[in-house]
Amino acid sequence: VKQTGRVFQVGTMQRTENQQRFLQAIALIRAGRIGEIRKVTCGINGATGSPAIPAIDAPEGLDWDFWLGPAEKVPYRALPEMRTGYGGGVPLYTNCHYAWRNWYEYSGGQMNDWGAHHVDIATWALGADKTGPNKITPVSYSLPVEYEAGHPTVADQYNSPTKFEIHANMPGDIPMVITSEGDNGILFEGTKGRFFVNRGKIVGKPVEDLESNPLPEDAIEEVYGGPVAENHTDNFVQAMRSRTQPISDVWTHNRMLETCHLANISIRLGRELNWDPTKREIVGDDEANSFLSRESRKGYEIDM
Repeated sequence: VKQTGRVFQVGTMQRTENQQRFLQAIALIRAGRIGEIRKVTCGINGATGSPAIPAIDAPEGLDWDFWLGPAEKVPYRALPEMRTGYGGGVPLYTNCHYAWRNWYEYSGGQMNDWGAHHVDIATWALGADKTGPNKITPVSYSLPVEYEAGHPTVADQYNSPTKFEIHANMPGDIPMVITSEGDNGILFEGTKGRFFVNRGKIVGKPVEDLESNPLPEDAIEEVYGGPVAENHTDNFVQAMRSRTQPISDVWTHNRMLETCHLANISIRLGRELNWDPTKREIVGDDEANSFLSRESRKGYEIDM
């Protein structure tokens, strides 16, 4: 993006949508309504494992090799039962749509799914989107299959964590807890109060106090960097027209996702990681550093 001047938007729509609740949350923090932040908890739900999923022929119209891209060449897998509701119309158990997110080969489980949304807002609120954490501690976790040296030993079942509690030490030694327990959303705790926000609500005394002590009229726009777009798509269109970067830009999100990836590496290896946010490497742990990248499959290499 820096070299080409192209407009690049990351799909974290929470920065724009959901009735501006997350923008209001950051405005409350910047206005000092909870004092100094002491702790942030990101509740991102747990997950479930899967039964053994057999290898079958890929459905007609799916170029499975191209879908895999740089990932290792493996068979397409699916069971007959179909998913209903959100993301419906595809197999409930598969290594493709919708359940690709439950496999480390293609995603990072809930840590990179919901985590990409709530850790983003928490990192933004902390003003840490240019630095990130310096330590990741896996307090507790459950994996659905056996692991050896950080790699799953089973190839036909979901392999991302089902339960977890991760502590990320953020700038200023503020703990960010990423947990599969409790309500889905973000709890901000400060020296003067606390409040909770998710896609459906923003609650707590600092929010109730807005009735008698509202935020300045321009507080939300100041957080957003200008008039708030109608939705995520509109923000992208506006950015293309003005040749500016959208609210969900590549740089802060690259930093934010470091926390999620490091959390997964700490779970896979079962140990605490010390992170150098300047050198962007795990300190004194060659094995853990080997998980920061992987070799692309032949034919899908990325030229740098």
